[in-house]
Amino acid sequence: MSVKIIAPAICLLADGPASGAGVAVSGGRILATGALPELLAQYPEAMVEHWEHEVLMPGTVNAHNHSFQSLLRGIAADRPFLEWRDESLYKYSPKMRCRDIYTGALFAFAEMMKCGVTTVCDFFYLHNEGTAGDEAVIQAAHDLGIRLVLARTMYDWEGAPAGYVESIQDAYANTKRLMQKYPGGMTKVIPAPHSLHAATPEMVQAGASLAREFGTPFHIHVAEERFEVEQVKKQTGLTPLRFLDRLSVVNDAMKIIHGVWLDEEEIAMLGAQGGSLIYCPSSNMFLADGITNIPAYLRAGAPIALGSDGACGNNRISVLEEMRMVSILQKAKTCDALCVNYHDAYTMGTANGGRVLDEPIGQLLPDYYADFIGIDLRDLSMQPLSQGGQLLPNIVYSLQPTAIRHVVVNGRTVMHDGQFSLIDTAELLSRIKETMAYLEA
Repeated sequence: MSVKIIAPAICLLADGPASGAGVAVSGGRILATGALPELLAQYPEAMVEHWEHEVLMPGTVNAHNHSFQSLLRGIAADRPFLEWRDESLYKYSPKMRCRDIYTGALFAFAEMMKCGVTTVCDFFYLHNEGTAGDEAVIQAAHDLGIRLVLARTMYDWEGAPAGYVESIQDAYANTKRLMQKYPGGMTKVIPAPHSLHAATPEMVQAGASLAREFGTPFHIHVAEERFEVEQVKKQTGLTPLRFLDRLSVVNDAMKIIHGVWLDEEEIAMLGAQGGSLIYCPSSNMFLADGITNIPAYLRAGAPIALGSDGACGNNRISVLEEMRMVSILQKAKTCDALCVNYHDAYTMGTANGGRVLDEPIGQLLPDYYADFIGIDLRDLSMQPLSQGGQLLPNIVYSLQPTAIRHVVVNGRTVMHDGQFSLIDTAELLSRIKETMAYLEA
């Protein structure tokens, strides 16, 4: 068994920072963590890699992204939500070929990897060519070396572009086939009925059924915009989560995205029935959605993970940025400096990402995937560290991408000294330029 030991200046373990500690890795998994002399004694034949000026921490988990939207960043900025949707997503995405989808995914995943993301959940709904688009996203993740959960979107609202829409039968069959092909490891596929405004009740139930059959989570946008709440109430007489509960889909497999406009009773219901929230604070601000009541979700015991959302509605795709935003936005809303602290925010961007995606990621623990990053303690954004007590606050509130020197996924170094190991940045820039020339022609 080939073993590698990473020996950093500081190791950010599950129980806190530790100097003189390391991580032993083999076969894409963490074998052990702890004091470096003990690891060296336990694995005397191990290769040792010294990260002498770095803190080793779990990779961050981007629990909600739309990779193709990176190609549309800056288009239709500063518009109301429906105008933004129509003038960016609906205008350009129907033209996207599989090669464009691949380029968009490679672009999105590379940018977020530069910001310390090691796992991304891509909520993907461009089915212009059946499942070929899904495969293009999966190929991009493979080529870069990032871990991917593909939330394959099930969408049957006929007001959307035709390439988004599938019949319930086709959506079920296509999603099931991909779930069977990609059950886990570096790539896992899960069902994602889009939302109550873009998926019929029967489509939502079909997605929940697939999640039960395969033992996976399912993702769904819920109450992102006030118009959805009013629309659901008009059609059903109920608010969104109450209607989803009537459909018998509110359970521990349900991971709702945004949850901006749920009332406190709905939030309590979500927590009581085991559901989780994926929160995208920057996107909610950028699109003027509103501010999710995070303290209520915390009181309800609903796990909260963080997502960037798509890059044309954020417009950054960094989970470290979302850690900062969840804390300072909630402080501003509540006028309570203690409502979301830096430890809460860090956990949302790491361990809770693994919990919500149902993957052994986001913590440095034995048998977890060997997904972690190295942060240069000499970077100005990590200073000062005179007594060491500022380490976690600096990671959450001040760290800049310039500090990220190493990214390791599944035990393989995919970024070294800030440079990608598996792709060529110049070639990626050329692909982006070619794709944009085509889309804008």
